[in-house]
Amino acid sequence: MNVKGSEKSRAQNTEHRTQTDNPPSPPFAKGEGFETFSEELRGLREDNLFREFTCIELSPGSKISIKGEMFLNFSSNDYLNLSSNPEIVKAAINALKKYGLGSGASRLLSGTYASHKKLEERIAEFKSTQAAIVFNTGYAANTGIIPAIAGADAVIFSDELNHASIVDGTRLSKAGVKIYRHRDINHLESLLKKSFKSKSVKRRLIITETVFSMDGDIAPLNDLVSISRKYDALLMVDDAHGMGTLGKTGRGGLEHFGIKPDGIIQMGTLSKGAGCYGAFVAGKKDLINLLINRARSFIYSTSLPPAVCEAGIKAIDIIDSRSINSRKRLWKNRDRLYQGLKSLGYDTLDSETPIIPLLAGNVKDTLKMGRYLYRNKILAPAIRPPTVPEEKCRIRLSVTAGHTDEDIDLVLEILGRP
Repeated sequence: MNVKGSEKSRAQNTEHRTQTDNPPSPPFAKGEGFETFSEELRGLREDNLFREFTCIELSPGSKISIKGEMFLNFSSNDYLNLSSNPEIVKAAINALKKYGLGSGASRLLSGTYASHKKLEERIAEFKSTQAAIVFNTGYAANTGIIPAIAGADAVIFSDELNHASIVDGTRLSKAGVKIYRHRDINHLESLLKKSFKSKSVKRRLIITETVFSMDGDIAPLNDLVSISRKYDALLMVDDAHGMGTLGKTGRGGLEHFGIKPDGIIQMGTLSKGAGCYGAFVAGKKDLINLLINRARSFIYSTSLPPAVCEAGIKAIDIIDSRSINSRKRLWKNRDRLYQGLKSLGYDTLDSETPIIPLLAGNVKDTLKMGRYLYRNKILAPAIRPPTVPEEKCRIRLSVTAGHTDEDIDLVLEILGRP
């Protein structure tokens, strides 16, 4: 027996226990650690940028209950009023009884159910693409897709008003990033031309929303398709706010402009026009297979519950075959509110869709308008930095097919008061 070795081992173990159980006090400077959180929160409050939840107790259509009182909801993206559709609810309930709630694992382990495959096949059919893949959220989709397809040898060209999820996706990639002025095709083309000066660039990726979520305007998709083909660039469209609202059959931005989907990467969500939950990307089969193997937000996330997938399938069926009247109602409501706001003299920027911003200016004035609407039982929160620039704070009114003429007229009456 090696006594010296044993003694040495015991000494090392004792030393280890001592260091673990009684760590020395670190020389933290004043203000470090958790104290800085309080300072940051104090700064947010001083700048009028502190946010808190509004808890909804009940949500029957366009009306919601908050603290026992009924409000008109003009902040929802449930454009076709499908979230409470009885057929969709029934599809989810039936799936809950069959599969239970949680899926239990990520898709590449044991988390792929028949419902996932059926939903993906239905999305691909709906979007007229070879294949599709489902993500848990729009944020997860964009932060997974972009780094997977744009590496160190790529350059991304992104509209300056693209959603935060797109911005974060570009930051997670190893690609170079060029920001082009909002909907400015000439500026985009100048950036594309310059990119050819570098021989290391092997892939070019243009990314745009179809409907911009805070301004409510629409990207010039025909021009973007033309320029992407001219410069041999990939085009990715975030159709989150276009699905269900744009196009004769609600298929989104490409249908709205009469564009064939060949070679275009279509990202979308099921949480807005479809009234459900989840997101997807639709495109060529090779693209989908690449994302299955490289998109980290897909690979390392527990999959959507099967019940959510079955609800999504039913929602797409409804949009595809029976949403014409709802969409007509949506756009009728949009025009009624938009024209009324213009007649009152409000600046609605370049809104073309059911998203109608009311430019209010600085943070304080926007908060004041939001509180005024809240006191009058209208939910339409103030939109502040970092979501929008400081000088372009706004109230974002979002119209749905569930709103009545009386709902819209009440908002106009309240906003028209001196």
